[in-house]
Amino acid sequence: MEPLTADEQLTLRTGAFGAVFLVSNAEPGMLAMVRESMAASGALADASGVVRAALTTGPLPQLPRDSALEVEATVLPALGRAVRILLAKSPGDVAAYRSVVLAAADRVAQAHRGVAPAEAAVIEKIRQALAEPA
Repeated sequence: MEPLTADEQLTLRTGAFGAVFLVSNAEPGMLAMVRESMAASGALADASGVVRAALTTGPLPQLPRDSALEVEATVLPALGRAVRILLAKSPGDVAAYRSVVLAAADRVAQAHRGVAPAEAAVIEKIRQALAEPA
């Protein structure tokens, strides 16, 4: 395994935290946001190895604030880049990254009255972004 650079770790964080942000914003609400944040932190804390190191060290990612489309245009490509980085440097951690990101997204969606259709649609986009590159 080749160590990840700081920029590569930031890409993994951008994808993971951004995915949580996308799902949380699919069905916004203040009380829901608190529950969702707690649910996401629990899922991300379950990571181990290279994935855990990438998600727990360094600065938080800076996501666009102007629109959901801009956030999506940043996060979904970051998820694909994260998978490619892991395939190149730590292939054994690709499944763990995918699992942690999808678990966090699912926990966020489940945290407040179950998975809404908008949340399910976002989770499907996240799943597609995490699919192994051709």
